[in-house]
Amino acid sequence: MAEPACTIIRLEATKVRPDLLAQVEAIFWQTSARTFPPGPERDAFLERWLGRYLSAADDVALVALNPPDIVAGYLVGALEDPATQARFDDIAYFRSDFAHLTAQFPAHLHINLDARFRSRGIGARLIEAFAGHAGCAGAPGMHVVTGKGMRNVRFYERCGFTARGAAPWKGGEIVFLGREL
Repeated sequence: MAEPACTIIRLEATKVRPDLLAQVEAIFWQTSARTFPPGPERDAFLERWLGRYLSAADDVALVALNPPDIVAGYLVGALEDPATQARFDDIAYFRSDFAHLTAQFPAHLHINLDARFRSRGIGARLIEAFAGHAGCAGAPGMHVVTGKGMRNVRFYERCGFTARGAAPWKGGEIVFLGREL
């Protein structure tokens, strides 16, 4: 018997169900390359890469729900240029390395899937849903930033992103992948 398809829904910043938020945070930590003991450093990391997008009314937070209410994955993103927003001052590469690119590809996203739901097209559906929101908001393009050579680069390329720039970051190299809308 075929598995039921996931449904993609948009979370409202002020009305995120606690059960869905708990699952999104669990996927965030499951997919994170970093681990932290409980405390302020862990809280700041969560806020930087997830929390700020869940609390801003103009940002987009999407979840893929596998029936009945299992979060298979999520995508969070901002529709405006991060190089021009003070709330992203803690991510220096937006202004120092990629400002010339973020102007052309202002919408940006973070996406993670529970390992049990990968390679089923769910991530691509989340990307397309975000592209729809970004396009309707008037963004000319969208981008992601990830480690150069990471396995997720191929996923983004399959979703229409192309490498537009690279920069050193924390002892490694990051790549800016952009997609026109």
